[in-house]
Amino acid sequence: MTGDDDERSFFSEVPVRSAAKARPVPDEKPGYLGHRDRLRERFASAGPDALPDYELLELLLFRLIPRSDTKPVAKALLARFGTLAEVLGAPIGLLQEVKGIGPAVALDLKVVAATAQRMARGEVHGREILSSWQLLLDYCRAAMAFEAREQFRILFLDKKNALISDEVQQTGTVDHTPVYPREVVKRALELSATAVILVHNHPSGDPTPSRADIEMTKEIIDAGKRLGIAVHDHIIIGRKGYASMKGLLLI
Repeated sequence: MTGDDDERSFFSEVPVRSAAKARPVPDEKPGYLGHRDRLRERFASAGPDALPDYELLELLLFRLIPRSDTKPVAKALLARFGTLAEVLGAPIGLLQEVKGIGPAVALDLKVVAATAQRMARGEVHGREILSSWQLLLDYCRAAMAFEAREQFRILFLDKKNALISDEVQQTGTVDHTPVYPREVVKRALELSATAVILVHNHPSGDPTPSRADIEMTKEIIDAGKRLGIAVHDHIIIGRKGYASMKGLLLI
């Protein structure tokens, strides 16, 4: 066999890749892109109420996960946490335990949650709180219902019952927050508040007031009364709803 024959034989044994396998077809698009377009169109034409939670979450994830099918991710998040509100309220570490959610996406979801809370707070700030009660409850639920630890929040009001300031005074454990009546009254005086609304959450989800909750509230009422600071209510927030101590005739 000559050198030319050897060379021809060598190249004849090299498999030739077809053009179709070597490069993708330019016009071919992933199947999920059409689904995204249809979902966006439905949102634009019918509004958010026409979409169930998982589809609304899908729309959000489109921007956070641009090159993947987000439907299974959205459904996995809801299966893990229950509701859209609970997904946004979940800690970053738990979000990342769901397949498809990395650190960047988990952080972006928390940014969305913080934005929603800021919008809710804007709805109540400066308003006469007692006539905007549902807005107040919506804000407190968005801010606290899905926290993993107890928070004790105080809403400071002026003489017209408009919101001056909203502050988290203490953060505790899963079932206890230390509260100091003297500190509550002191801060109210610093802000020239004439009334307060106390709010804290129960991470267990059950908003039923405990005996300790009731006793602590009465101590704050007594401390404030001596200095002309009224306690309008103590609201307990849970994933299953809320409880008003005033509404329950406990104070």
